Amino acid sequence: MFATLGRSPAPKYETEEVFSPMAEARRNGSKSKTQAKRATTEAKKSAAKTASASKRAATRTAVAEKNQVQAVVETAVDVPVGAVLAVSDRLYELAEPWTDRSKAERQIKNYRSNLRKSLKRTERRGTTARRRALTEARKTRTQVEREARNRRSEVEQRVRRAIEVPTSRAQDVVDTAQGVVGSVTSQIPALR
Repeated sequence: MFATLGRSPAPKYETEEVFSPMAEARRNGSKSKTQAKRATTEAKKSAAKTASASKRAATRTAVAEKNQVQAVVETAVDVPVGAVLAVSDRLYELAEPWTDRSKAERQIKNYRSNLRKSLKRTERRGTTARRRALTEARKTRTQVEREARNRRSEVEQRVRRAIEVPTSRAQDVVDTAQGVVGSVTSQIPALR
């Protein structure tokens, strides 16, 4: 970077004019030396500013990465410590009621009371379920019986109709035959 301070960049095109502080200095004489020194000083300041900005950016990046790594390490340490403390608290909660005789008796009394409540609740649920099942069974039985009665009466009606229709037709045939026989019988004496 410092090696090229006094030089201007290579021209991009052949027609492009290049500004060179040293060439300018040679053209203008002693006045040009001052300008060349000023240009060199400004270039050094600019390079120093750029280097300083790069250093600050690198420092910021390093600090950010350090903070991120630190957070990960803290999490890696805090999780197991927190888990141990949670287990310790739970063990204390479990063991605490049993540390004194009166507390232990109170705890046993609570367990019995909760067991009775649970048993009563279970019994009530069983009773309710049994009643519902019986009611449902009665409804189903009544529905099936009603349906069976309806089908039975339908079948009986069909059978009666099936028997009555041919019987009435047969009766009609018999009546017609008797009428014909009576008519023929009454006509026979007249024919004699």
